[in-house]
Amino acid sequence: MSILAKPKVEIVDPEMKELIDQNKPILRVEGNFQFTEGPIWMKRGQYLLFSDIPANTIYSWSPEQGLSEWRKPSNNANGNTVDNERRLITCEHTSRRVTRTERDGKITILARTYQDKHLNSPNDVVIKRDKTIWFTDPPYGIRPEMQEQPANYVFRLNSEKEEPMPVADDFSRPNGLCFSPDEKFLYVADSDTKIHHVRRFVVLDNNTLKEERIFTIIYPGVPDGIRVDSEGHLFCAAGDGIQVFNVNGKLIGKILTPQTASNCTFGDSDLKELFITATESVWKVSLLVAGAR
Repeated sequence: MSILAKPKVEIVDPEMKELIDQNKPILRVEGNFQFTEGPIWMKRGQYLLFSDIPANTIYSWSPEQGLSEWRKPSNNANGNTVDNERRLITCEHTSRRVTRTERDGKITILARTYQDKHLNSPNDVVIKRDKTIWFTDPPYGIRPEMQEQPANYVFRLNSEKEEPMPVADDFSRPNGLCFSPDEKFLYVADSDTKIHHVRRFVVLDNNTLKEERIFTIIYPGVPDGIRVDSEGHLFCAAGDGIQVFNVNGKLIGKILTPQTASNCTFGDSDLKELFITATESVWKVSLLVAGAR
């Protein structure tokens, strides 16, 4: 790992000082990738997984073992998460599907069609505590003539035996998504260059959505991957790094990265290390507050 002399943190509101450990440097974990995405911390084994989409590879990294190829080819994997049994759930661009990696390494296909039409290009994915799987399906990984779905949906998958069900159908480019710590809200980023916003929905008991509002608008760049910490702060990948917002949608600070950030996740045994995928590199920032999960 290489070190930046001082953390490149921009303080917009004093609340940001309570989140970032400014006594520790930002570390460049690894670099020289093509385009990194989908970071997720694997508690079982204590290691990081992340995608390099153009390289068609999922990598693993830990302080003890360093970097290694975890899966290649990966079907140009993008977003990753883990389910309640700590199995990896992955959005695959090339295969246009959502998969689960079993403990023995076998791949189970969880979703690849809706109403007998291929999904667009599953992008990012989260798991609710009730084991439902929620994912976004923009057309980034396919050519326009390949798109079969009439909209770019946000989907909910109740069971691997069923097709996914749309929970939102009016997004232009749905991308990153995450739940609030109490799962009462769902945040979804729209990466359309004319929109730039993150929307927040109320999650009802039957897992439908209502009362959406624009939570925040992102500049520079567009919102990409998003995560929340245990206190409800939203960490959003943007053109200049990770932008951090309080529960009311107010920008309180930024973690600046040399290249455009795509996503982030909380890691280490206490979930107080923020791993950031930013174009060619992966970065690590020490926090004072743990991630939500």
